[in-house]
Amino acid sequence: MAQVYFHCSNTEQALIDQCGASVDDLADAREHAALVVQSLVTTASLVDWRGWVLHVSDDLGDEIFSVPFASVLGKPH
Repeated sequence: MAQVYFHCSNTEQALIDQCGASVDDLADAREHAALVVQSLVTTASLVDWRGWVLHVSDDLGDEIFSVPFASVLGKPH
């Protein structure tokens, strides 16, 4: 198992994941990342998440991959 962190940022601010999550492998990390994005965008809020990016990092702080929220949300209609 590996400890990974799911930080979110846009051009103006960042949300830092202090706790992280234990994952078995890269596929597990990608699945967890999708759940984090879905959780944030489905929570009632005035935030427009399309400009945000989820950064998945290892316990050394190195980015493993990123997920633009827009890739999950799509474009506004």
